[in-house]
Amino acid sequence: MSTPKTGFIGLGAMGLPMARHLHARGLLVAVGNRTHAKAEALAAELGVSAPPMPAALAAQCDVIALCVTADSDVLTTVQALLPGLRPGAIVIDHSTVAPETAHQAAALLTAVGAQFLDAPVSGGVEGARNGKLSVMVGGDAAALEHARPVLEAYAARVTRMGAVGSGQATKAVNQVLVAGIAQAVCEGLALGEALGLAPEQLLPTLAAGAAGNWFLDKRGATMLRGEYAVGFKLGLLHKDLAIVRGIAERAGTDRSVIEKSLADYAELMARGHADDDISALIRLKRRSAA
Repeated sequence: MSTPKTGFIGLGAMGLPMARHLHARGLLVAVGNRTHAKAEALAAELGVSAPPMPAALAAQCDVIALCVTADSDVLTTVQALLPGLRPGAIVIDHSTVAPETAHQAAALLTAVGAQFLDAPVSGGVEGARNGKLSVMVGGDAAALEHARPVLEAYAARVTRMGAVGSGQATKAVNQVLVAGIAQAVCEGLALGEALGLAPEQLLPTLAAGAAGNWFLDKRGATMLRGEYAVGFKLGLLHKDLAIVRGIAERAGTDRSVIEKSLADYAELMARGHADDDISALIRLKRRSAA
């Protein structure tokens, strides 16, 4: 499988550009999506197929990548793929789900002679569009090497973290850091705003020192302008953190950032902002400063 025939299921804000990168590398043969019309439109544009059923897509592919939303979506899709999977096929899941869900998917696939890699990603919509995602992989090392050309089509870094489930465990750690950094940056910038500091001076000054980070660089100016175009929907981070809460409870570690972020994003969702970028958190920080 030096040039694996690849299918991609889940053409949302992340999945669509990832599928385009696969096409640019000559790897994409089929696409699928919950709303089939979206898959058909992309297939017509790229000259690939869009089978109406996942099993028909699987029959064309050596590797199938998934980028869906919920744990139930992953398991339902994997079950739908099973009748059509080729011997030795590899299913890669880029969704953010519980490690237990990864183990369940792997068991389903192992039973039919296929392999599974849990491979959540980080880098947001920009990373997907630019082909610069970080992919954290759990699963068999040989399966990863077979699938590596697929992952490298849209990744700046691909790292095997261990056995199945370890990719999702790593993503749990990632999401705690994402949430904590967002808390700090939004609170700090709300304070700077309340103190009358000019953004054009404040942001580069902060970025040049120990406070510099990706979120400040990518979202600082936009949130101070009250712009919250989606890089990562806050409703999705809330979903992820609910999974992370359970992981942290079982691990017995502190959950202060997780609980605070869950509460804050729940409030924003209740106010109708679920589809805003996570930087919309500054709305609550401004209210507190006021």
